[in-house]
Amino acid sequence: MSIKTLQEYDGVIAICRSLFLKKTKDYGTAWRILRSQSITDQIFIKAQRIRTLEEKKVSKVDENIQSEYIGIVNYCVIAMMQLDLEADESLELEFDLVERLFDKKINETKELMFAKNHDYGEAWRDMRISSLTDLILMKILRVKQIEDNKGKTLASEGVVANYQDMLNYSVFALIKLQTNS
Repeated sequence: MSIKTLQEYDGVIAICRSLFLKKTKDYGTAWRILRSQSITDQIFIKAQRIRTLEEKKVSKVDENIQSEYIGIVNYCVIAMMQLDLEADESLELEFDLVERLFDKKINETKELMFAKNHDYGEAWRDMRISSLTDLILMKILRVKQIEDNKGKTLASEGVVANYQDMLNYSVFALIKLQTNS
């Protein structure tokens, strides 16, 4: 793992975290009402919009691809937090708790990225951003299938690993978008 990758990763996460915490102050934890399937669908909508923008090269809504990738990062964190929280737990969580949970999920996901990045030799740097988008869409379809199977898998990783991969692919895309601009 290069120091450069660590700095770039942390820089992108700082942007995502800042927006997430600002929205938490604005809206509270209204996302707590969402079922896991709804969060997966929100991620799907964002990834599908990115793919459409990549193909059509024109946007009629004033949100760019970067904002959609940031949304995927934050929805992946929400999904992982929701899986850890009890269904009967309060819908409105204390800001400090949300901040700690966000950081915990990011740190767990970053550790996974370090391990995979070591094994794959930073292959993501040579990938097209559109391939990262396609990988996110594939992971979403996997999560939807696992959800439809009530969480049961025979030989595959569970939903958390897929959310972590989607989050990391989004961070990689954001790094590539920053360095290509």
